[in-house]
Amino acid sequence: MKKTALLAGATGLIGSTLLPLLLASDRYAKVIVVGRRPVATQHPKLTQVVVDLGDLETERLRLIADDVFCCLGTTIKQAGSREAFYKVDFLYVVQLAALTAANFAAQFLVVSSLGADASSRVYYSRVKGEMEEAVQQVPFRAIHIFRPSLLLGDRAQPRLGERLGAAVLALVRPLLRGGWRKYRPVAAATVAQAMLRAAQDDGGGLRIHDFDMP
Repeated sequence: MKKTALLAGATGLIGSTLLPLLLASDRYAKVIVVGRRPVATQHPKLTQVVVDLGDLETERLRLIADDVFCCLGTTIKQAGSREAFYKVDFLYVVQLAALTAANFAAQFLVVSSLGADASSRVYYSRVKGEMEEAVQQVPFRAIHIFRPSLLLGDRAQPRLGERLGAAVLALVRPLLRGGWRKYRPVAAATVAQAMLRAAQDDGGGLRIHDFDMP
């Protein structure tokens, strides 16, 4: 029986790359996109749920899916404050996990970040680590956590820091070998493809996905 996918963060770098993959996949008969603004994509499989992410509970009955793909994420600068960043990268992610698990979703696949650590002194990394720990407490059959390094791709709103970081890492890329390979920049398309492959495996338990790029 074909399944239903739910995607949060479809307008972001990874989410916008993942959406067409989900729509093209024979695995899914229906793809639900949830977010505060609609996507421009039109497709017979696509259902859009436009809602403020703080009000997800109001749309609970429309958020029933087998595989949940969470690509929510921002930066403190983009969000405007630590509190706003925490809402997007922790609260909304954990609320989505809890709600969809209660709706009997089987798998939760979420984008985190390289260096995520709940005990980190770096606020961004600490929040990502706390999010990972909270999600792992939610009763899914399978949880997949993806920890990419610097992401490459065309954003609707380019981030200057990422562009500069990508330029620097391009220069030192040949030096990033062995255990340092995971720090190489990774294309958003690579992460999106890895998320779909992980869902198709239909495994169980917790999987952490780093990107040891060639």
